[in-house]
Amino acid sequence: MAAVRDGLPEGRYGRSADERADRKLKIIGAVLGAALLGVVVWSGVHYITKTDVSAELLRSKPMSDTSVQAVLEVRKEKDADAVCTLRALAEDRSEAGRKDVTLNRRETHFTELVTLRTTQRAVATQLEGCKLASSG
Repeated sequence: MAAVRDGLPEGRYGRSADERADRKLKIIGAVLGAALLGVVVWSGVHYITKTDVSAELLRSKPMSDTSVQAVLEVRKEKDADAVCTLRALAEDRSEAGRKDVTLNRRETHFTELVTLRTTQRAVATQLEGCKLASSG
């Protein structure tokens, strides 16, 4: 006499419902993990490259053979002191003047008029960069 089977043989006719659910959960977990990793990497890069002080040279004008005036637009934290370096260039592109300007206004966004003394007539002015002033 043949034994009566209660169900189909395990695994013989494709995946069971539990295996399909496990596969879906693994795919969802991998997608969410990749998204979380992307957010962590983006946040890290943003934190490392974030500049606490930014400035832009709006315009400059030679005032005489020995001075140049420059206008900076500055963005910084309200209570932070910043130092920006400006450079004046002569016609032959040699350095005619250099100045570190300390910006300690208690504002987050402002313009600053700066006068640089030069050794000869300047034809161009460059903003080399800005950084937070070291405390101490």
